[in-house]
Amino acid sequence: MTIDHSTHSLFGVSKTSADLLVQEYGRYFNMYTACFRGGCLTGENHSGTQLHGFLSFLIKTIINKKKYSIIGYKGKQVRDNIHSFDVVTAFDNFIKKPKKGANVYNLGGGRENSCSILEAIQKIENFSNIKCDYKILKTNRVGDHIWWITDNSKFKKDFPKWKITKNLDDSLKNMIKHELSTKNKM
Repeated sequence: MTIDHSTHSLFGVSKTSADLLVQEYGRYFNMYTACFRGGCLTGENHSGTQLHGFLSFLIKTIINKKKYSIIGYKGKQVRDNIHSFDVVTAFDNFIKKPKKGANVYNLGGGRENSCSILEAIQKIENFSNIKCDYKILKTNRVGDHIWWITDNSKFKKDFPKWKITKNLDDSLKNMIKHELSTKNKM
């Protein structure tokens, strides 16, 4: 991926700069460093917003019967999703057997835990029995990717005991259950 003369979100640029700093510290000082380039991280306690953490935000919107705006690409943009539990176990694997230098790992749900926004809406509607009120905006989000599927093979090669334990459907069901229990307490 080029970073020269291409459009990125401010959020994306902040992640890239942190990534580069971690790599430089690892190389310059021979430190135990790792950059985890996360896909869509999710889970029951995720505080998703319109632009980041789409599954969490989408579930909260549907459960609370609010209107959801899909930003461009006809709702067909695809993301892989990884539960925070699996992210933490990846961190734990690295902490227990760290490697010196500038280690860079992609970390996401992979193809088996991916869906488009429209597919996510359909799954959430099926699991919650609540219809989503949404509209698709014609303008695409600036700096957005249409499709993102993470390749975890480098991390799995370095840490072969690590695996994804939370699949997309189970994550969605648990997030819906959590949101319903939180809503009922309000």
